[in-house]
Amino acid sequence: MLLELNIRDFAIIDRLSLRLDAGFNVLTGETGAGKSIIIDALGLLRGERVDPTFVRAGSERARVEGVFSIADCPELTPLLTEYGLWDDDDEQVILTREISAESGRSVARVNGRAVNATVLREVGGRLVDIHGQHEGLSLFNTRTHGDMLDRYGGLVPLRTQVAEQVSQLRRVRDELGALRKAAASRAERIEELRFLLEDVSQAKLRPGEEAELLQERTLVQNGARITDLVASAYALLYAGDEAGRRPVKPIVETMATVSDALTELARLDPQLLRAAEQANELLYTIEDLSAQVRAYRDGMEFDAARLDAIEDRLTLVRDMQRKYHGSIDDILARAASAEAEIERLTHSAEHLAELEQQESRLLATIGKLAGELSRQRRAMGDELAAAVSGAMRDLAMPHVRFHVALERQPDANGVPLASDQSPPNNDSANERWSFDKTGIDKIEFLLSPNPGEPLKPLARIASGGESARLLLALKSILSRVDDVPTLVFDEVDVGVGGRAGQVVGEKLWGISDHHQVICITHLAQVASFGDSHYAIAKSFEAERTRTSVQRLSPEQRTDELAAMLDGVPISDHSRRSAREMLDRAASFKAQRTGEPAAMMT
Repeated sequence: MLLELNIRDFAIIDRLSLRLDAGFNVLTGETGAGKSIIIDALGLLRGERVDPTFVRAGSERARVEGVFSIADCPELTPLLTEYGLWDDDDEQVILTREISAESGRSVARVNGRAVNATVLREVGGRLVDIHGQHEGLSLFNTRTHGDMLDRYGGLVPLRTQVAEQVSQLRRVRDELGALRKAAASRAERIEELRFLLEDVSQAKLRPGEEAELLQERTLVQNGARITDLVASAYALLYAGDEAGRRPVKPIVETMATVSDALTELARLDPQLLRAAEQANELLYTIEDLSAQVRAYRDGMEFDAARLDAIEDRLTLVRDMQRKYHGSIDDILARAASAEAEIERLTHSAEHLAELEQQESRLLATIGKLAGELSRQRRAMGDELAAAVSGAMRDLAMPHVRFHVALERQPDANGVPLASDQSPPNNDSANERWSFDKTGIDKIEFLLSPNPGEPLKPLARIASGGESARLLLALKSILSRVDDVPTLVFDEVDVGVGGRAGQVVGEKLWGISDHHQVICITHLAQVASFGDSHYAIAKSFEAERTRTSVQRLSPEQRTDELAAMLDGVPISDHSRRSAREMLDRAASFKAQRTGEPAAMMT
């Protein structure tokens, strides 16, 4: 539910704060006062496109903010959590949109966190739905007719089952297509895999072999230098150089002398005990180091012929890498999976037959579910048509005929239906029908506005006034299954006379049983049913136009309705008519709710 709408520097609105209630909220005012601007502002919170002309002249940016309670929209919480826009201690959702006058770009935020337009549309579209006299998306778009019918008839769970089975079928058919496409090249692929296995087997490749060969080649190429370095190191550690011009004792021998001296000193002065221990540890470490160097020296073997063998092996490895376009590890991994792929390709005929059986079972299941869904749709379509036709009679269109058309298209690759689900004139027991995730039906709402005229698609015959009333009739019927908490109606009473206006008010107020309803209207008969009434006015200050909004008291509301009936100045007769209108609305509400009429006003 929309709790508060704050608008700043938007069109002719400098600052506006509108606090709304649950139930039926009515907005009235003179043409051009800014009522539709408020609808445009709400549209921005639903992710609609921005226009730099929305920014008030002389301002740097426009800002629209909506504060929503989601107590009546709990299914939104998982979506907000998924996008990281919800904390456990949150109680409200705040949508914000800012438009820059200079660049024309906008910034959208949900609970203070920047989001792109797609996320804003997904979140805002679940909080607010806007309907106007030229409504086209939900009424004239045939793709939504099935959604409306299924929600009305409680058929969404059954349609979900159909969609799940269709998704499985598509996966099976994708795999079948891949297998059939590969059938012609299956023999070539098996031969290719066998060549790979043979090459890898003959090459005797090992993981990490290339790095080992490169390291060994480096050692062989530098054998002489390594020999000199090892001999020098070992001589200094263990042999010394007594023959040189400046004799050098072995480091091991020197360190042993130092260790003995410090050990003797530690007996005389305990303060040197730790130094003696360190000297002793160093002696052991140097002796160990000498042993390692000696072992390395004794194990050295630099065979010049080995270098040729290494180069030959590296050439083989790189040839394999070029041939199979990968590293040794990649080639070994492909070889490891080659056996399984050969096995699968060799037995692909059996796998193909298994998938074809699975496809047949899924088609039969989908046919059964979709056929049952279609049968229930037909019954619900007739029920919805009767309800809409009745509602249109209430809205002063008694001759309107409304019909829900269900059509099926034959398709050789479609689903079969059970004999009791097939059309009565179907001569072929093996007929198959086109399908998708929504079932086998193409659903479209048809209308005949006048006696003797055939049923035709809505978009081809419904005028602005007719479509507005039809939309209202559908919304009044579907409101109990519509999960958007706030419904906004922008002048849906255009083209509606005073007699039908009373019924329009009743319908809109009835929708507010399940939704918060916000309605902009020029009809006093509609406005009289509002639970809360707001007047929008335009004023001129300092050569600037400003829009303001005021929640009306009962006395102010009477004057507003009187002005809507007869204009200004307001006469006593107009006030009496306005009071009578409010009393009739209060009596209607009291009959529906069981509350005293005085409380309703």
